[in-house]
Amino acid sequence: MVTYDKTIFNRLKRTEGQLRGIQKMIAENQDCVDVVTQLSAVRSSIDHVMGIIVAENLKQCLENPEPNHNQQQAKLEKAINLIVKK
Repeated sequence: MVTYDKTIFNRLKRTEGQLRGIQKMIAENQDCVDVVTQLSAVRSSIDHVMGIIVAENLKQCLENPEPNHNQQQAKLEKAINLIVKK
């Protein structure tokens, strides 16, 4: 089980604020280039959070391996698939 760091919550709160800002930009009919730029920033932020979570998951898999080799392999495959699906 992964324990989530407070920095992840803080980053997600900032991203949430960015999304609210984008909604306001759209409501105000701001330029599409500016809206897309902000959407790109949100995507980057979420990608970063996903990377942190997957990295922590992999770290936990390696530091606390399953006693059963097949279970450990399955756990690692699952973590790797999270990265590849990106």
